[in-house]
Amino acid sequence: MIKAISTKSLEKRYGNSFTALSDFNLEVEKGSIFALLGPNGAGKTTLIRILTTLMRQSSGEALVEGFDTRFHGREIRSLTGVVPQENSLDRYLTARENLELHGRLHGMPAPVLRAKIDELLELMGLAGRRNDFPDTFSGGMQRRLVIARALLHEPKLLFLDEPTTGLDPQSRRAVWEYIRSIAGSMTIFLTTHYLEEAEHLCDRIAIMDHGRMIAQGTTHELKKPLTGGTTYEVEFESDASAFFDLVKKMNCVKGFSFEGNTALFRLESWECLSELASGLSGAPVRRISLRERTLEDVFIAFTGSGVRE
Repeated sequence: MIKAISTKSLEKRYGNSFTALSDFNLEVEKGSIFALLGPNGAGKTTLIRILTTLMRQSSGEALVEGFDTRFHGREIRSLTGVVPQENSLDRYLTARENLELHGRLHGMPAPVLRAKIDELLELMGLAGRRNDFPDTFSGGMQRRLVIARALLHEPKLLFLDEPTTGLDPQSRRAVWEYIRSIAGSMTIFLTTHYLEEAEHLCDRIAIMDHGRMIAQGTTHELKKPLTGGTTYEVEFESDASAFFDLVKKMNCVKGFSFEGNTALFRLESWECLSELASGLSGAPVRRISLRERTLEDVFIAFTGSGVRE
C-alpha cells in the first residue's frame, strides 16, 4: 500500500560545512495524525520544505502520496496544504480575497469555494473581519487565516509547521477540534513545541535531532524505555528539604529532589510507597501523588536539556 509519506536515506547538505538531514528514513500512514518533534535546528522545517517541493534534497528519496518530490512537484502541491512557520499572507488582499486566490489557484468551483470560505472564516472567528486586510490583524488572527487557507482545498495531506504558535487557548482548541474532525479523511503531519498537543492528538510521534531520526513510535512505545522506577510527588506544609534525613536511608528510594515545599521521590517500584509513607509518618504531608512520565520527559531524555541556538 502506498504511504502518505515515505523517505529513504534522505539527505540535505549545504556544501561540506553543514548537513541538515542525514540518512533520514520515515514512513507515515495515510489518514494518521503524525508529529515530528525536535529542538530548534534539528531539521524539521528542512524536511517539510523537501516534502512540499520547496527545496530539493541532496540525495535519497522522498515520496508523497506515491509521487517523487524530485519529478512530480505539481501533483504533490495539488494534494497538500501547508501552514508554514511564517504568516505568508498577501498584505494587499483582504482576508476573503486571500482565500479566494488560493481556492482559484487550486481550481475550486466558485459555489464550493464561497461556501468553504464562509465555513472556515466562521470556524476561525474571522467572519466579521473578512473584508479587512491582514496588516490590521493581530498575530494570532493572521495565524488563523493561514490555517484556514491551508484547509480550504481539502488536501489529502496537511503539513502544519508549528501551527498554533501565537494562538490563544480558545483558538488552539478550535483548530485542534477541527483537525480531530477531519482525521482519517486526510493525513496530518505536524511539528510542534507544545508536546501535550502531540501526546494527546497524534497516532505516532517521531523525534529527530541534528538531522537524524533518533526515535519513533506511539506515545506509549516512546515512554516505555523510561519506566525504570516510579516517581511520586510529595507536598509538605513547610520546606521539603527539612525532611531529607527521614528518607535518605530508605533502601527503596533510588533518588529524590527538593524544590520549595515539594519533593520528588523515585522509588524502586510502586510497592515501596508504603515504606515511604511509613518513613514520613508524623511529617506535615499535604499530598502524595504519582508523577507519570510525560512526552516532555521522553523528549529531554533523547535530545538533552541544554538550550539550543
